[in-house]
Amino acid sequence: MLTIGYDIGSSSIKCSIFDCEQGVVVAHGSYPAEEMPMNSPHPGWAEQDPELWWRYIVAITRKLLTEGEIDARRITAVGISYQMHGLVLVDEAGAVLRPSIIWCDSRAVEMGKEAFATLGGEFCLQHLLNSPGNFTAAKLRWVKVNEPEVYKRTHKAMLPGEFIAMKMTGEIVSTISGMSEGIYWDFQRSAVSAELLDHFGIDRRLLPEIRPTFSAQGKVTATAAAQLGLAAGTVVSYRAGDQPNNALSLNVLDPGEVAATAGTSGVVYGVIDTVSYDPRSRVNPFAHVNHAEGHTRLGVLLCINGTGILNTWLRRNIATGMSYDEMNRIADGIGIGSGGISILPFGNGAERILENKEIGCRIFGVDFNRHTRAHLLRAGQEGIAFSFKYGIDIMKDMGLDLHVIRAGYANMFLSPVFRQTLANIADATIELYDTDGSQGAARGAGLGAGLFASPREAFGSLKQKGVLGPKAPDADATKAAYALWRERLTSSMQ
Repeated sequence: MLTIGYDIGSSSIKCSIFDCEQGVVVAHGSYPAEEMPMNSPHPGWAEQDPELWWRYIVAITRKLLTEGEIDARRITAVGISYQMHGLVLVDEAGAVLRPSIIWCDSRAVEMGKEAFATLGGEFCLQHLLNSPGNFTAAKLRWVKVNEPEVYKRTHKAMLPGEFIAMKMTGEIVSTISGMSEGIYWDFQRSAVSAELLDHFGIDRRLLPEIRPTFSAQGKVTATAAAQLGLAAGTVVSYRAGDQPNNALSLNVLDPGEVAATAGTSGVVYGVIDTVSYDPRSRVNPFAHVNHAEGHTRLGVLLCINGTGILNTWLRRNIATGMSYDEMNRIADGIGIGSGGISILPFGNGAERILENKEIGCRIFGVDFNRHTRAHLLRAGQEGIAFSFKYGIDIMKDMGLDLHVIRAGYANMFLSPVFRQTLANIADATIELYDTDGSQGAARGAGLGAGLFASPREAFGSLKQKGVLGPKAPDADATKAAYALWRERLTSSMQ
């Protein structure tokens, strides 16, 4: 039995075809070769054409089926992962009414702020667990106010993954996880928030019906099958936003487990089993893929803008001509604490964990007579790990009982300094795996279609690339360096 998984990003579409019986990926690829276009008609806007996503999905599907000589009739289920918080509007015929307002578009910020103030911070945090902020519901309100004719013609307002599933099946459905990422979901009442919809003037009929994340959410139509090269009747059985899906890809489903990525920006996604929130909205809780009434599973999302981009900046400006492997080796030759240098890696815009302050990147403690390029390289990697720890502490205050961090073997997790620093300071085991979002979506499809009896079976073949835990006495030295880093961060925020 084969499944196919898609990861619909804002840069490209990734796709994996997975053999559920053998537990191996039989085909994998991405499309296009260059980044997908993103339009910005006005400052702070970010839009993409949803039909372009569909054309690229068709292209990569046909490419993998042809190159792998795969009989499409063996593919029994489809899983979809997608860029979170986007808005797609269609009319009754399913035609797109305007470009998608995607995750990084900030036009609805003021709409969200006004809703938070009017509905009240206590209500929003206790019921929605977040400020309406710049999430999907606020974007839909923006359309109603600024493009009323588009709003009047709207039959359904969807997330990007819901649109792709509609193109495949003709059905428009969502999940509790999807509703929560749009900030539509009331966690106290286990229902769509009537207060939020009333405040924004949104008709409930515009939102899709809700089905379980792992379930039959429609079957591929004959028309879509002819385009994709798949068999008509193939079931779409799993759908989730990219961060919950990334956690699923790493088998992060239970309380105390954390999924982490550290590319240009950094993400920590930790699972808790209580309905909780951060009073200062520095992190965002959403319903995880396995959340259900009576089975609370929230994914607490921490995003840090300035992580791997600091390492890239150091390479371009301090370690010119070096590879990342060379930088990692040189940094590893310097002792813990970088000789007293601390770097705050917040030079990529306002940081949510710093309550949206933009303090910039700051470097402390350089001694021209003692310190070298190697000290700066290590201090950069330590500073990135320390920023993760700062966010994890917020999550612990919400009830996260951290015991394991799982990550893909990529980007900053290729660095021994970064890995060990994070393990030491978080006091957690780090497990590294060879996987990605499209592979997770393919495994999720198998779960939703009943091809696996349990997540344990679905992820039994997940390939581990390495494991490490806190190293004594290095952990004590790392904690001392973190205490100095945090003291310098506190003074920078005053």
